[in-house]
Amino acid sequence: MSPAEQLKVMKSRTEKFIGEAEILKRLEAGKTLRVKLGVDPTRPDLTFGHMVVFNKLRQFQELGHQAVLIIGDYTTRIGDPTGKSETRPVLSEQEIEENAKTYLEQAFKILDPQKTEVRRNSEWFGQMSFLDALQLSRRMTVAQMLARDDFAKRHESNTPISIVEFLYPLLQGYDSVMLKADIEIGGSDQLFNMLVGRDLQEQDKMAPQAVLGMPLLVGLDGEKKMSKSLGNYIAFNHGAKDMFGRIMSVPDATMWVYYDLLLLSTPEELATLKAGHPMEAKKQLATRLTDKFHGAGAGAKERAEFENVFSKGGVRTDMPEFTWAAVSGGAAEVGIVDLLAATNLFPSKKEIRRLIEGGAVKIGDDKVSDPAQKVAQPASELVIQAGKRTFVKVK
Repeated sequence: MSPAEQLKVMKSRTEKFIGEAEILKRLEAGKTLRVKLGVDPTRPDLTFGHMVVFNKLRQFQELGHQAVLIIGDYTTRIGDPTGKSETRPVLSEQEIEENAKTYLEQAFKILDPQKTEVRRNSEWFGQMSFLDALQLSRRMTVAQMLARDDFAKRHESNTPISIVEFLYPLLQGYDSVMLKADIEIGGSDQLFNMLVGRDLQEQDKMAPQAVLGMPLLVGLDGEKKMSKSLGNYIAFNHGAKDMFGRIMSVPDATMWVYYDLLLLSTPEELATLKAGHPMEAKKQLATRLTDKFHGAGAGAKERAEFENVFSKGGVRTDMPEFTWAAVSGGAAEVGIVDLLAATNLFPSKKEIRRLIEGGAVKIGDDKVSDPAQKVAQPASELVIQAGKRTFVKVK
């Protein structure tokens, strides 16, 4: 592609592109760009929200540029304060290391590992002396930090802000200096941090990085940013059944955003899909995304099961099975809450009671309305449904 054509691809699906003219000059000079994306391993799995920025980094790989994936094993010890109203909890080094390993396995479901330079920011921060850290902290003022929206709100509400949180944007910015990044990709809520990197590079007489702010993916509720803390997320590591089911629960309006940002659908493809039935479009979305993470054919299998359960009034054929002895402790009858808890398919007994009280639990065709209800040992087997997607067979 010509430099102008490459730039058009780079700008696609972005909310902000700061430094566009500078990048065009580097492309015209024939430069291979170093494109940085940082992830802090705060949790063991990535979500579809991460897929938006990984898709963009993959796009740069396909254009022939160098993708640099930085694992923030050092910055995780501080915790990114972006969007947070309180200080993040501190993880142990062992937790960070375990999470970092899984991040790479998941990232390479999107990125080409042969074209990805992987770095950890402990490489340089681990070598810094306290004096080095003090010198870095001189490079920004408190007033500059308080210009950041989430810091300003916390300051105005007298919510504590630790000094170490002020250091986070500096550390993320310093990563760009060490990597000699030409472009940094991040969510649009990361603009402040990414611009710090641009400033630090200029202070060091380097060509400043451009900043690409990507849209924030809406979660399953169709309203708020996808977040594990809100429970409105889909993870790369969700099982095929759970992944398919979660996608099918996405509101229709949000479905088109997923087609655009996750599957990178063309306007023509979207127009064709919108002309058809929304349920068929959603099934195709769930099938394609499930295939992407679980292999060809996984989506079609889950679609058939979904249609059997929800369209034809059947039950799943691949549901987990338990013996009566395993869920009853050998008693002739057992409470429904204790029975379901014994399957270890639910986070807590409280969640099981919530499902029962909400009318979401059935034994066979009979709805369970009382959390204290007892279940007798079946003559052969019984099927229990809890929520939309969980089925259990007891033999």
